[in-house]
This record gives sequence, structure tokens and C-alpha cells, in this order.
Amino acid sequence: MTDVSSAPTLVVGLGCQRGCPVSTLRALLDQALQAHQIGLSEIKALASIDLKREEPGLIELAEQLALPLMYFSSEQLATYQAQLSHHSDIAFERTGCYGVAESAALALAEQLAQAPAKLLIPRQKYAQATLALASAA
Repeated sequence: MTDVSSAPTLVVGLGCQRGCPVSTLRALLDQALQAHQIGLSEIKALASIDLKREEPGLIELAEQLALPLMYFSSEQLATYQAQLSHHSDIAFERTGCYGVAESAALALAEQLAQAPAKLLIPRQKYAQATLALASAA
């Protein structure tokens, strides 16, 4: 039996091109949350692919928001392929998975909640970045 008062675990998955500025990531995040009427305070963590471990914009965004930023390997992310709303061949060529933002959001939401996750906000693209939001109850 689950506790009804416990809010779902909301996680933002992010993908970006090398050198993507934090302002771009933040604009994309604010835009997506506003469009879906989700408060920033409801977000538990950020996720991306381990290839982005040194990406300044992602690190800076996590610091600005005071949120943990977790990374997953392409092998870990590939297991979510069937749940993706969008399959990017370019992403696959560069990273080994078809969608970084969606896969990373799903992977982290499941890991944190120890429950199946679903996409609340499918892949949003803006300038050099992609974002998705997953939820697990």
C-alpha cells in the first residue's frame, strides 16, 4: 500500500551539445515546467548521460538549482529505448542511445523511487539542448 501523501518522484533528464550555456538549459527547463504547471520545487534531481559529466552548463544548472545531477552510461539508457517518444539517430551515433533526455529521466526516476517511471513531459528541444521529465510514484 502506498502513502497517498507522498508526491511522485519528478526527475528532469537533459541532453545538450558541447558548450551549451546554462542560460539555454535554464530557459528550456523554465519553459517546460511552466507549460505543464509544475513547480521547480517539485523536481528531485537532474539526469544526463555520463559523456556529459564534464559539461559546464549542466553542472552549473545543478548548482543553481541545488539539485543532484546523476549520470548514466549509454548501456543503462539503452534499456529505456521502447519508452522513448522520439528516436534520434544522431543521438545514437554520438552516444549509443536513441534519446538522452528521456532515457536519463526515466532511469533516474526509477532508481530514486524504486518503481516504474513514465514520461510526464516528452522530449522538448530548444537551441542546443533537450529536456524530458519523468515521474515515478
